[in-house]
Amino acid sequence: MEGFNLSRASRAFQVCTADALHPSAAKDIGLQMADDANQKQLLDRVQALVEAARKAGADAADAVVVRSRSHGVSVRLGKVEGTESAESDDMSLRVFVGRKVASVGATVHSDPTMLAERAVAMARVSPDDPYQGLVEKDRLATDFPDLDLYDDTQVSPERLLEDALAAEEAALAVPGVTNSSGAGASAGSGGLVLATSEGFVGHYTASRFSRSVSVIAGEGTGMERDYDFSSRLHFADLDSAEEIGRRAGERAARRTGARKVPTGRYPVIYDPRVARGLAGHLAGAINGASVARKTSFLRDMMGKKIASDAITITDDPLRKRGQSSRPFDGEGVLGEKLVMVEDGVLAHWLLSSSVARELGLQTNGRGSRGGTSVNPSATNFALEPGTMAPEDMIANVKNGFYVTEVFGQGVNLVTGEYSRGAAGFWIENGELAYPVSEVTIASNLKDMFLSMQPASDLDRNYGVAAPTIMIESMTLAGE
Repeated sequence: MEGFNLSRASRAFQVCTADALHPSAAKDIGLQMADDANQKQLLDRVQALVEAARKAGADAADAVVVRSRSHGVSVRLGKVEGTESAESDDMSLRVFVGRKVASVGATVHSDPTMLAERAVAMARVSPDDPYQGLVEKDRLATDFPDLDLYDDTQVSPERLLEDALAAEEAALAVPGVTNSSGAGASAGSGGLVLATSEGFVGHYTASRFSRSVSVIAGEGTGMERDYDFSSRLHFADLDSAEEIGRRAGERAARRTGARKVPTGRYPVIYDPRVARGLAGHLAGAINGASVARKTSFLRDMMGKKIASDAITITDDPLRKRGQSSRPFDGEGVLGEKLVMVEDGVLAHWLLSSSVARELGLQTNGRGSRGGTSVNPSATNFALEPGTMAPEDMIANVKNGFYVTEVFGQGVNLVTGEYSRGAAGFWIENGELAYPVSEVTIASNLKDMFLSMQPASDLDRNYGVAAPTIMIESMTLAGE
């Protein structure tokens, strides 16, 4: 779903999303996005904008509408704490006059002629940008694969409330859980409508459903918090509210009685929830925009070994029901599955057209719309699994740290320096012995990737996915 820039839409898909309990709200959940007449109207609008831009003097132009709809409810201790409904249609026009470019945002009801004239006037007084321009015509998608991204299931406000309450109730029923931080459920959709002066016209829609809960276990200074959630494109694929609640409660209860451990160097194993963050750091480091700006610690490593032989990383925008799948990117390019890192060797950057030109390359269909700009981003980015079960990986560690949560912003993608507050469990003689908190783990991402070993438990139901991961040695600052 990255294709329509869910940096904003994903926020709308969070647990609390307005008026979800109003009876009329259920009628709106995603239905407008699936309506052919509505899509045709939007396609007519963006094509009219592009035509107006050419008449106003633009050499080339593209127009886009980024859409999102969401409804949700949040509860705490059995009572409704908030309801929310978010709806937006953000339209923008990008024009090119020679090597000059300008973008303007508007509503879908803006006058095309006035908007186009303003955009062209802005472009004419802008400085030259040698890397900007539309994608070459032969790179544009002509066939749009059916990725099964949209589920028209109507989730009533009553059902959203029922799911949120059930998740919280199941979590509070776990022995040791003493309070709730809240639970929620939401449903929504988002989409992209795009037209370019090169003749590309396309649109797609993706739905999103979610359930989540966060609870507290223990008393006084010994309180610990944990959570669980499920987010899917299809309603039937969601984990049950009861299962989500039980897992959240058990995780919180297991963390009570946490201790510190001695400072030293130890093997560190990352739970998949935290390992996804490591994969995300790598996605950021191989983003072509960071490479072009020289803000990535991997900027000089194309074709070189950046990780252990056990590491292969893929990025696949065409995976059916993938959380970040899309039939074309924010510039109209059909992406393909890429092996970004193969057996530890870096093979590709994530590229949009302008970043690709700056690096002397061609776009690989990773352009994402963000307001009036296009920047490269990952799609379904996966650190592929190894062959060892996570239980066996833990069993091979005499003394080490199993990380279930990290805190702070101590990651520098320019140098690779890594230092995070962490909590989890101490591994003693191959078993999780007791909970650990108030420690810091530190290393450099370069060294971490080169010693990284993946387990076999990859869950691909995330835009950035990773299995359990072991780092051979990291500095742990404790007592």
